Amino acid sequence: MTNPGIRNAGSSDAEEIAAMMALLWPEGSVEEHRHEADELLRTSMCGTLPAAIIVAEGKDRSLVGFVQVGLRSHGDGCDVARAVGFIEGWFVAEPSRGSGIGRALVRAAEAWARANGCVEMASDALIDNEISHRAHEALGFEVIDRCVHYRKKL
Repeated sequence: MTNPGIRNAGSSDAEEIAAMMALLWPEGSVEEHRHEADELLRTSMCGTLPAAIIVAEGKDRSLVGFVQVGLRSHGDGCDVARAVGFIEGWFVAEPSRGSGIGRALVRAAEAWARANGCVEMASDALIDNEISHRAHEALGFEVIDRCVHYRKKL
């Protein structure tokens, strides 16, 4: 297992984080993700709730992964009486997958959530993302529900 350099992201990491966000969420441009990362890193908030980005550095100090974690007022299957830590995004570059970096990032996100008063952690994954499902389950997450969302333009 690689011993990744896990740390809180700083403003100087925004460009590398935005590039990884664009790989994770390709429907947005790097520029859009850069704006989002800059705002979160500047305010430590996502909307009105606390949030953070935690990164993993490779041996050459370039970033090889990140987890974006925040508080939500609730999470599916979680105690509705208290806020829950939520993994908003979790990414490890392909060459670094399977080395323990993803696990270390999630553990850091869990520590952040505990420090913010949470006793539960929630996350989600697209219904067809089997790799993400296996990664979540390997870290102790349990499936709460499966859902397909629909829309219709009027």
